[in-house]
Amino acid sequence: MKTPPNPTTSAVARTIGGIAVGPIGLGAMPLSVEGRPREEQAVATIHAALDAGVRLIDTADCYQWHAGELGHNERLIARALAAYGSGSAEVLVATKGGRGRPGDGSWTVDGDPRHLRRAAEASAVRLGVEAIGLYQLHKPDPAVPFAESVGALRDLADAGTIRAAGLSNVDGEQIRTAYEILGPRLVSVQNRFSPAHLATRDTLDLCTELGLAFLPWSPLGGISRSAVDDPGTADPAPDTPFHTLARTRGVSPQQICLAWQLAQSPVLIPIPGARRPVSARDSAAAAGLTLSPAEAAGLHL
Repeated sequence: MKTPPNPTTSAVARTIGGIAVGPIGLGAMPLSVEGRPREEQAVATIHAALDAGVRLIDTADCYQWHAGELGHNERLIARALAAYGSGSAEVLVATKGGRGRPGDGSWTVDGDPRHLRRAAEASAVRLGVEAIGLYQLHKPDPAVPFAESVGALRDLADAGTIRAAGLSNVDGEQIRTAYEILGPRLVSVQNRFSPAHLATRDTLDLCTELGLAFLPWSPLGGISRSAVDDPGTADPAPDTPFHTLARTRGVSPQQICLAWQLAQSPVLIPIPGARRPVSARDSAAAAGLTLSPAEAAGLHL
């Protein structure tokens, strides 16, 4: 049995709703969608992240490839944590509800409160927990009043099905609305944010103001797509500022990007995806990388 390193020993340790987690999380979606690895490799990737100090794993009930696989990623994570041993008790698993993947590559959305309550209950069963540590509304449903979807999260917290609530793919007004409804039970926001997608910086600033954890999805966007999941792979055009600094520091461009993200706010916790253990270890190592003011300025962001 293994125990992950204590994230509070890191100078950049982060918290979600008062729970200490490592500064870098693991986005588990690549382990279940198109191009996913064999389960043996997927489990090894999760274990490598835990060994490297990761304490946050992000998933969703709809992370699947084929039709009829609802909950594939949640069941995979549950098996990986069970196989890891006692150390897995220190891991915060954050799942999401309100979206679907019918198996043809498309995405659907369903923010009906009845659906969200059923989805959360089913996710708890798949994860093998009495209460989900962090349950997130995956995306606002334009056909359902936002306040009603958020109300379902409040009801789930009141019922003890979830311990804390989060939002994903939301704007500032929606964050404030949910904050009024949920109060301290709202602990996080998961929006797209990366060097290639800075449009949500206003929501990051709002989360910093409110003390909500900000979990950027697709955090490596913009530094080169060819090596995002394979650190060390030769890049056909390694001429971005991230690649230049990475060569100077002797680390991967991915680590430079994640270190840049960590410097943006004390509430920011990137959740890069991985399909291989080496990728999970490389991303987690960014927690120990600090950029100097001159280095950060040289990224021209």
